Amino acid sequence: MLKNTTENNRARLESWGLLRTDPVPEAGEDAAATISVTETLSEEEQEELRSELAKVEEEIQTLSQVLAAKEKHLAEIKRKLGISSLQELRQNIAKGWQDVTATPAYKKTSETLSQAGQKASAAFASVGSVITKKLEDVKNSPTFKSFEEKVENLKSKVGGTKPAGGDFGDVLNSTASASATATEPLPEQTQAGP
Repeated sequence: MLKNTTENNRARLESWGLLRTDPVPEAGEDAAATISVTETLSEEEQEELRSELAKVEEEIQTLSQVLAAKEKHLAEIKRKLGISSLQELRQNIAKGWQDVTATPAYKKTSETLSQAGQKASAAFASVGSVITKKLEDVKNSPTFKSFEEKVENLKSKVGGTKPAGGDFGDVLNSTASASATATEPLPEQTQAGP
């Protein structure tokens, strides 16, 4: 029924010359300039056009009402199925994201970022090994050895009984514990007596 109505409307519009295949004026063009000034309509033609205009407006209104009814019916079906607006939005977003990830531009960008990440990881690993090597070089340098010896001598003077030759971490730990012991109050000072 709707198909027949559409075909009938198309035939009527073609018969009146309203359905044209010539190009539609672009934005900014003067639409009035495309209509010939010699095209004047008789009273009878104008009346037919007014009648057709009323019919088309009525059909548009009817179609709008049909569309509103269909949208209402759609909403009712979704409600019965338990499909909420939030679920629909989530589905639309998931579908949109899936569509985006399927595009060649996304795939190319993803590959590029992956390669950049791998190169950055390799660069950081390289920097880390260079830093480790430099720290080892500093630890084995004569200046550091001299400093280490001075700390060991200081430790032995402060009260350490461990023979020299311990590593630097042991020296620092024993020095810290020796200084903590030196700052603790003596037992006689903590007792309050008569």
